[in-house]
Amino acid sequence: MRSTGTIVTTTTLGESVRAFVPYALPPSRPVLAAASYEAGVRAAELALARLSGVAGLVPSVEWLLYSAIRKEALLTSQIEGTQATLTDLFDDEAGLAVANTDDVAEVTNYLRAFRCVREQLRSPRGLPISVRLLCEAHALLLAGARGAGKQPGELRRSQNWIGGTRPGNAAFVPPPPERVPGLLADLERFIHDPDPQLPALVRVALVHAQFETIHPFLDGNGRIGRLLIAALMEQWSLLPEPLMYLSRALKAHQREYYRRLSAVRTDGDWEGWLRFFLEAVEASASEAERGIVAVASLVAADRRRLLAAPRVGAIALRLFELLPVMPRFTIEQVRQRLDTTFPTATAAVRLLEALAVVVELTGQKKNRTYSYQAYVDLLAR
Repeated sequence: MRSTGTIVTTTTLGESVRAFVPYALPPSRPVLAAASYEAGVRAAELALARLSGVAGLVPSVEWLLYSAIRKEALLTSQIEGTQATLTDLFDDEAGLAVANTDDVAEVTNYLRAFRCVREQLRSPRGLPISVRLLCEAHALLLAGARGAGKQPGELRRSQNWIGGTRPGNAAFVPPPPERVPGLLADLERFIHDPDPQLPALVRVALVHAQFETIHPFLDGNGRIGRLLIAALMEQWSLLPEPLMYLSRALKAHQREYYRRLSAVRTDGDWEGWLRFFLEAVEASASEAERGIVAVASLVAADRRRLLAAPRVGAIALRLFELLPVMPRFTIEQVRQRLDTTFPTATAAVRLLEALAVVVELTGQKKNRTYSYQAYVDLLAR
């Protein structure tokens, strides 16, 4: 059996506990056998290639990113217990009232953190994937009342634990806080190794598991660790854009997800974790591909109906092209987005309503809200 770390004794909250300190990547004694991951890598890479190819079916990649990034934000938050729904998120973006505002705020915080990381990685002067960048993302993730006492943007200065009611009966105790900076420095070196010996997908899987084992923050480690997956997938050219929402597969198999991470620490079973991760990537890419085909089919059918209608003006056509990134809206928002007059915006919305492309939600005569409902229902499945 492979050893993946050492146990150190530390004291926290008056209790003596055994904390796990992982060895630096890559796994050794023995090293990973290529036969244990090659087939999984080929299958996952093929699914990712198909996903990249089918994205060309949609006129605007912005449509795909809008839905994919929001699905990932929602699902990664739901793994941690957030109860917000995709409809809640769309309503919040349309300025409508939502019941679980704190949960929606956690999802929107993830969106801000994700955008921050992408902008930094895509800017010539931006930060690379690093501890500093992850701390910036963490500060955005924990912004607000719920995260105020969890040292947002800072590495933890105290011992944390996972599971159990206290450190002494925890399911897992991560490394002591004084070990965290050095462990993260090792992880950075692995990420930026100029001559990597392992396939990119394998390295993504290893980095995620190692990050979760280090558990460098007081809160938000799972979400930042999954954000790191998406960032590395794009950084290492596995996907041209973050079109895949891996957290759906991780949420669907949440107990197995945690069990496989735990088995790396307890049994040295990197191979089992890699099989699970690669299968999740393959399944997620295939699901995202099917979703793109469904969205492309829906939008194309609705566009044909619109073009066949009499008296279709340019504003109505422009509004229709906005719907996949503005699925819930008011007439005032249409007026602002299209830089037109209120009567012109109203006429465009009413035309789409008459064609049953959009529906009105409130039943009121004033302050009405509209929805591209078929699209919302498709994404929420």
